[in-house]
Amino acid sequence: MPVNEPASTGIRTVSHDLPESPEFASFMARDWAPTPLPDGIRLPAADLTPARRARLSARFPGERLIVPAGELRVRSNDCDYRFRPHSAYAWLTGLTGEDQAGHVLVLEPDGPGGHEAVLHLRPRSPRTDNGFYRDRRYGEFWVGRRADLAEAERTTGVRCVPLTGLPPGRNAAEDHELATVLSELRLIKDPWEVGQLQLAVDHTTAGFEDVVRALPRALAHPRGERWIEGVFGLRARTEGNGTGYETIAASGAHACVLHWIRNDGPLDARELLLLDAGVETDSLYTADITRTLPLSGRFSPVQRQVYELVLAAQDAGIAALRPGARFRDFHRAAMRVIAEGLADWGVLKNADGEFHRRYTLCSSGHMLGIDLHDCAQARAETYLDGELAEGQVLTVEPGLYLQPDDETLPRELRGIGVRIEDDLVITADGARLMSGALPRTPDGVEEWMGTLLAG
Repeated sequence: MPVNEPASTGIRTVSHDLPESPEFASFMARDWAPTPLPDGIRLPAADLTPARRARLSARFPGERLIVPAGELRVRSNDCDYRFRPHSAYAWLTGLTGEDQAGHVLVLEPDGPGGHEAVLHLRPRSPRTDNGFYRDRRYGEFWVGRRADLAEAERTTGVRCVPLTGLPPGRNAAEDHELATVLSELRLIKDPWEVGQLQLAVDHTTAGFEDVVRALPRALAHPRGERWIEGVFGLRARTEGNGTGYETIAASGAHACVLHWIRNDGPLDARELLLLDAGVETDSLYTADITRTLPLSGRFSPVQRQVYELVLAAQDAGIAALRPGARFRDFHRAAMRVIAEGLADWGVLKNADGEFHRRYTLCSSGHMLGIDLHDCAQARAETYLDGELAEGQVLTVEPGLYLQPDDETLPRELRGIGVRIEDDLVITADGARLMSGALPRTPDGVEEWMGTLLAG
């Protein structure tokens, strides 16, 4: 990678640039052909964003609203993290690309109770300005072509102006009430959003199939978990924007670590693999699916025992999903099954109380959308303590995490972690399983794995 000294950011690094003579600057400024973007390009969500902005506008009449895309963040010295626009900015504009760093949507008060949307964008560097080849963070020689203001207006349907100093107003990056409203407006997905989530699920299903086919090579590698992560990442990056979150590829006792993302362990055919992964589409909607797979292709009796209890809990959770049900109902239903199962095993004296939480710890699901844990800044009364409604998309993901050093457990159970996670959309009379193409039953998992490995 070329040395990347961000020329316009104030970051102090050692410059390796040669001095630039006036003659060279003049030479670089001439003889460039025009490179217009093709006419007719319009963002897929451009026809949907006006209604979204209107809903936000109605909540803050007469107030200037500022929704930044966010800024580049340094990963190491002069290298930035890959940029992803803030979800609220992407939802309101339809702009999802890496070239949106630093851009800002402003809703300017316009008449009684209304707003005009204005995008403040970094213009293209004219070829008479050396920024196009010297600005290593934003110059086109370094990061590629970006739209000029007229092109951006055509693709978004929003008036665009050069990015300069912004006037004061409610800023979504700082204003809690504005951030809360933006979360709550996204709780119910429109049909296009549900379609994007289904696309993410379908690509994720293909990624899980890729992983199973790759198991023989992964089992032979000293960092088999990383092999699994890489195989899924290839599917995510080629079919979409990448993974929607850091992949959890947890074998053996690593599956008992809820957010195991080191993925540096080997695979053992006698153990289970817990794979929690999701493809993020180019529109930034992500799937979130977990399957726990026997690395030998067959569950041992004790592995099947644990798996079947988690599956029964998930079935109970899914059965509780319907419009008007409380959001917490599906978690309570799943945990009741877990507690009763642990009591039947003799791990708990009875199913009452909260002692089952030692072996489950986290919640059994969350809203899903343009964020992995979508709408997280919504008020409790509209989300966690609220009612489910048609068009909401969420996960149901109970698990049992039987720690390898937990002496309350029989020795044969220690070190087993199982989670089963699926994505569902609330319908008029219940919920539709979006990720049903991936088998959930132990017999179904074994048959599916056998078919893929035989092929």
